[in-house]
Amino acid sequence: MPLEERIAAFVQLGRQFALFGEGQPWPGHSCGINEVEYASFEEAVRRAKSRNGWFTEENVRHMLRSISAMLEPARLNAWLAHYPDLVGSTTSQKRFGAGAQTTDNRQLTISAVGLITAGNIPLVGFHDLLCVLLSGHRARLKISNDDAGLTNAVLGLLRLIAPDLAARVSIADQKLGEVHAVIATGSNNTARYFEHYFGHLPRIIRKNRTSVAVLDGTESEQELEALGEDLFRYFGLGCRNVGKLFIPQDFDLDRVFKAIYPWERIGNHNKWANNYDYHKAIWLMDRVPLLENGFVLFREDTGLHSPLGSIYYERYAKRSAVDAVLIERAGEIQCIVGHGHVAFGSAQCPGPQDYADGVDTMRFLVGLATG
Repeated sequence: MPLEERIAAFVQLGRQFALFGEGQPWPGHSCGINEVEYASFEEAVRRAKSRNGWFTEENVRHMLRSISAMLEPARLNAWLAHYPDLVGSTTSQKRFGAGAQTTDNRQLTISAVGLITAGNIPLVGFHDLLCVLLSGHRARLKISNDDAGLTNAVLGLLRLIAPDLAARVSIADQKLGEVHAVIATGSNNTARYFEHYFGHLPRIIRKNRTSVAVLDGTESEQELEALGEDLFRYFGLGCRNVGKLFIPQDFDLDRVFKAIYPWERIGNHNKWANNYDYHKAIWLMDRVPLLENGFVLFREDTGLHSPLGSIYYERYAKRSAVDAVLIERAGEIQCIVGHGHVAFGSAQCPGPQDYADGVDTMRFLVGLATG
């Protein structure tokens, strides 16, 4: 299947995601699927929360909008232009087989790439799947039990758009099976298991990460309001969610409390509220000084990974001291929000070039094909 056709399939998928992300009714056959097929995916979106309480309809639709933006033609083409070995190759299905030749006589190899996905936020493994299929490989998916059926629903759409492309994806119900490379996402504990089990294969193994925001005191009220999106979208469960604030010594935290108040509704979610109440009780018994507003706890702490229902903050006198911490603990940080870094409110809307853990997944995959 030529690269141009693979790109076109994902562009069409992105346009469908935009409709579902906005909760639009079936717009007619122009969207590429019929009314029954459209209603089936809509049902998967609405049903997700019953299978995973964290996957609210609002958050699932937000993810669909975010991925839709990632799949815009201009963004995809600009991203893929950085991989001439991919973009410049002749990739028709007939020629792009094991041992096929590119136009400049390099060998191409099709690999079965195992993808072990997490289930912390909706469709968290989509970018890995996108990279595998655009690079011309086959994907063998081990889907998290917390996925709530969303990945299978997306694969259903892909089968309707591009059945040949969807046929390059298989699902592992138990063991991953025979694969030639692995991309696995999990906790620090599971990462050790992955390294042991897949140590003989080319691999990308991801561990726990979190994100931080660095405030310098000049932030506008609009920027602080946008920070709420980075803190609370997906209930703070994503590695791109901010769990720690670095603030100037004299910064008034009431500015943050006022700005994030529109997120008060998060306190009505039972899973979030249970975590909030639990950590509040534990910390009060331990006489830990806390700030709270009824739906989130703020604790002054040098740690980066704040527990669910809370945000850590740390005051600084010199920005150079913060920069030193960020360098020292770079392996724990997914992204940094703030002036000169990721814009406030956009941490959970990464582009296709924003790779998890800073590891270029597409470069890794292209290397498998042309190495």
